[in-house]
Amino acid sequence: MEQRKRKRGLIHYPVLILFSLFFVGMFLLDCVTPDRAVSELENKTLTQRPAVTAQILTPAGLNSFFNNYSQYTKDQVPGRDAWISLQSFVETALLQKTQSGGVLLGGEGQMFDRTYGLVSSEERTLPRNIAAVGALAARWPGKVYAMVAPAASAIYPERVPAGAPLLGEEDYIAQIQAAVEAGGGTFIPLEEALSAHKDEYIYYRTDHHWTTLGAYYAYSALCETLGLAPFDLSAHQAVEVPDFYGTFYSRARTWNAQPDTLTYYDLDNALTIYTVTGPGMPAEGEVTGLYDLDKLAVYDKYAAFLHGNNGLSRIEGEGEGRILVVKDSYANCLVPFLTANYAAIDVVDLRNYNYGLDALIAENGYDQILVLYSFDSFKSDPYLYRAGIEG
Repeated sequence: MEQRKRKRGLIHYPVLILFSLFFVGMFLLDCVTPDRAVSELENKTLTQRPAVTAQILTPAGLNSFFNNYSQYTKDQVPGRDAWISLQSFVETALLQKTQSGGVLLGGEGQMFDRTYGLVSSEERTLPRNIAAVGALAARWPGKVYAMVAPAASAIYPERVPAGAPLLGEEDYIAQIQAAVEAGGGTFIPLEEALSAHKDEYIYYRTDHHWTTLGAYYAYSALCETLGLAPFDLSAHQAVEVPDFYGTFYSRARTWNAQPDTLTYYDLDNALTIYTVTGPGMPAEGEVTGLYDLDKLAVYDKYAAFLHGNNGLSRIEGEGEGRILVVKDSYANCLVPFLTANYAAIDVVDLRNYNYGLDALIAENGYDQILVLYSFDSFKSDPYLYRAGIEG
């Protein structure tokens, strides 16, 4: 009799039954779903199941194990991508939030980095990087040219959500310009050149980079300063790659994001990626093409340009003379245009080049040295100081 009453009583708790079935179902699904190493949509490495070792017998080891296991269950939950998309839909469509994952959701599908001011580390790195570029210009007078790409928010302020107190870049960029010019270098402002084409597709909506077209207008400003004939777009085949979702989308994961289109020009110039073991020009390297076409089939399509951020690369061009490009990833889609102007384009990414630049410059006798960074990278890069090291 009591057992029948208990069975009848469960019928009066449908929510409890549903939740129980849900968790049992999730447990069974978790058992048959293989763990993933990475989440391409989030562009992050996922935590793997922590190993059980003798350390678990200590209080600290046990605490570490449970912390790691907790993160593992979050990262490997079945249907993770769908749950994140559902959360984004609730936050943006139902709750009308204008930011997600540290990304501002602006007009016309444009996403912006939520940067309201310099963080404490940037208050140290920005002055140091300004001094480094100024010192480079002073050590190689007349050779150094610098360009700092503004954020999309500086070009499209009308698309930024109302009331968002974004960091003003103008005063800081002016400080960079002053340091370069004081050292005997040339600073090429870009905001006006890009703003003149703001009605065109010059910044990705879902990524922090400018588009290949935006890079071309920056490159054109460089050519005007140096008196060079620009790369002829009409004489080369443009290849468009659809369905590109960039770094902002990885963080915001908005349900209604408009995919971008990545464009590159079909060039057969050789690219040598060097194995760097010391200052100066390495003897050994791997010769390949300008683009890693395999990357166009995965999530991080922008990594196709120059095969990513290698420490030192050399590109063979059709022009004359040599140029050294010291850069962040903004330059990756601009550098191919330089093949029209130089016989050799050497590219250094100081994140993966652990030495000063003087030995490399002295050995190769560059006609120009171009420093090209986005402002976001310039203010935060902990390795740009290497450009200021003498020797």
